Amino acid sequence: MRIHLIAVGGSAMHNFALALDHAGHHVTGSDDQIFEPSRGRLDKAGLLPAKEGWDPSNITADLDVVILGMHARQDNPELLRAQELGLTIQSYPEFLRFATEKKKRMVVAGSHGKTTVTSMVLHALHGAGMRTDLMVGAQLEGFDRMVDLDDRHEWAVIEGDEYLSSPIDRRPKFLWYGPHVTILTGIAWDHVNVFPTEDDYVSQFSAYLRTVQSDGVVVYCEEDAKVCHVVAEVKPERPDIHWIPYHTPEHRPTATGSEVRWDKGFLDMKLLGTHNMQNLAAARQACHAMGLSHETFDRNMASFTGAARRLEVAQEDAGRAFTAFRDFAHAPSKLRATQASVVGQFPDREVTAVFELHTFSSLNKAFLPQYQAAMDAADRAVVFFDPDVVAHKRLPELDAGFVKDCFGRHDLEVVTSVRALEARLAEVPSQNHVLLLMSSGRFGGANLSPTPRPATS
Repeated sequence: MRIHLIAVGGSAMHNFALALDHAGHHVTGSDDQIFEPSRGRLDKAGLLPAKEGWDPSNITADLDVVILGMHARQDNPELLRAQELGLTIQSYPEFLRFATEKKKRMVVAGSHGKTTVTSMVLHALHGAGMRTDLMVGAQLEGFDRMVDLDDRHEWAVIEGDEYLSSPIDRRPKFLWYGPHVTILTGIAWDHVNVFPTEDDYVSQFSAYLRTVQSDGVVVYCEEDAKVCHVVAEVKPERPDIHWIPYHTPEHRPTATGSEVRWDKGFLDMKLLGTHNMQNLAAARQACHAMGLSHETFDRNMASFTGAARRLEVAQEDAGRAFTAFRDFAHAPSKLRATQASVVGQFPDREVTAVFELHTFSSLNKAFLPQYQAAMDAADRAVVFFDPDVVAHKRLPELDAGFVKDCFGRHDLEVVTSVRALEARLAEVPSQNHVLLLMSSGRFGGANLSPTPRPATS
C-alpha cells in the first residue's frame, strides 16, 4: 500500500510510520514540527520529511490511504487536498482497528496507568514467547517500536486512549477498537477542552464498555468509584461479558522496589508505589484472560523495570542518596499517586516535586481548580508553565498568582521561564534528596539535569 501520514512526528504517528515501513508498505509523511526522538528515528529509517511544513503536492491520487494525526488542524492544506481528491482518510485508531480486524484485541483503558499496564502485559507475554501486534505510548525495553503489526500474530495489545481520534473524527480513539479483553484502570476527569463537564467525560467510558465483543472480558478496578459506576450501568445490558474485578494487592517497599503478595508468598518487583501494585494486579488478570498462567506472569514480571518516563530514574548518586525521576504524570490524580509513591519509598529524604502545566486541561482556567492539593505530598513544590505554550494553544493568559491559588499550597513556587526553571533546579540539594520531574511535555526544552547545589548543614 501507498500510505501518507499527516503529522508524522507525533509519538504514536511516527511509530506507525516505522511499523508500516517495516511491513513493506510505501510510506511518506509530513509535519510542521518534529522533535526527538521522533526526528532521529524517522531519519534512521529514511522516513524523515525533506523539510518541515505542509505541502499539498505530497497528496497524490495514487495514495491508498492518508492517516491523519491529531496534531493537524481541520484546515490543513494536505488534508484539504486529500478530501478534494476523494482519498481514504483515516485516523490512526481507525487504521489500527482494520489492520487487526481478524485478531483478538486486548485494550487497556482508563484515565491513568494505561501505558504502564500495557507495558506490563506486553512484557509478560513477550517473556512467555507470545508475540503480538501492539500499540503503546512509551518505548519499552526489548521492543524496537511502540507499534508493531504482523499477520502472524493472534493477538493485538493496544493502549486505549479516550482522546479524540483526529481533527475530523471527534470520537474517542478507544471506541474504534472493539476489544475481546479490556482493562479499565480508573476514571478521573481530563481533556476538558473536548469533554467540558465531568459527566461528558465519564460517559465516554460507558460507551466504550458497550463496544466490548460478545463473550469478552472486562477487568476493572473495584477500588475506583467512577469505574464501578460505569460498570454498574453497563453490566445489566451485557450479560454476555465476563466482569472481573481487581484490587491493590498487599505490598511493602524494599531497597530496590517493592514486594507484592500473591497466593504463594511475596514477589520481588523493581517498581515503586501503591498505584503500580494496582497496575500489576490489572495486568495479571488480563494476561490470565489471554491464556497466560499466573505463575508464568509472576516469573516474567520479576524483571520488569517500567515504561519510559513512568517513574524513570533520570539521575542517581547512591553515595549521596540523591535520585531524580522523570514521570509522565499530568492529571491531578496522577500527580497525587506519583508523589505518594516517591514519598512512601523515600521516607528519610526530602522530595522536591516539579510539575509542568502543558496539556489543554492543565492550562485551562476552568480546569485548574481540579489541582487543589495535588502537589501537597512533596516537601517542596514547583509548578512551571510557558506563556508561549498557552498562546500557541489559543488559551487565555494565565497569571502565576491564579495558578498558585488553584493548587492551594501557600509555599508553592510558580515559574514561567525556562531560564528561571533551570536556575531553580540548580538549587535542588544534591544529598539525601529526591527530585521528581512530572510532565507530558518537554519543560520548554530546559536542561533538566543542571548540577545541584551541595546540601546545607
